[in-house]
Amino acid sequence: MRKSFGPKPWLYPQPVLILGTFDEDGTPDAMNAAWGGISDADEIFVSLSLDHKTVENIRKKGALTISVGTKDMVAECDYLGIVSGNKVKDKVARAGLTWVRSEKVDAPLFDQLPLAFECKVASLDEETGILRAKILDTLADESILTDGKIDPRKLGAIAFDGATSSYLLVEEEVAKAFSVGKKHL
Repeated sequence: MRKSFGPKPWLYPQPVLILGTFDEDGTPDAMNAAWGGISDADEIFVSLSLDHKTVENIRKKGALTISVGTKDMVAECDYLGIVSGNKVKDKVARAGLTWVRSEKVDAPLFDQLPLAFECKVASLDEETGILRAKILDTLADESILTDGKIDPRKLGAIAFDGATSSYLLVEEEVAKAFSVGKKHL
């Protein structure tokens, strides 16, 4: 028997995405967005509340970075979600994040988050808050690579669990894709 919860946003996993922007005077800003994912081979979508400082920056700059939250930075990622850039201008510095300027877009790359996407805005729906961001480049720190590929155990990506308001670790391989199902062929 199944228990009904009504409509809930409990799709698993919900990646923790850290959106990085610059404000009008070049101060880095970042927010934690847990409702997003891949929407095409070169596109990420994120559902946003339109009153965020980061969204204002996205409108002005047309660019952002999107980094994957990690277990080593879970407290910092959480802080970026609970503190508003509209109220705390230096929240990136307060979170202890250091950054470099992206080479492809006018946005910061955070040194402590080893997997990031440099993106330009494809569209921002002002009614729904759905941002579509075109991926211009994917950057992975060498510290999370094994044999030249991203190693999920080294990355330590976290996901948001909306049902319990907690963060989960995403790292264990359970089977090889495009292979395990062949037993049913």
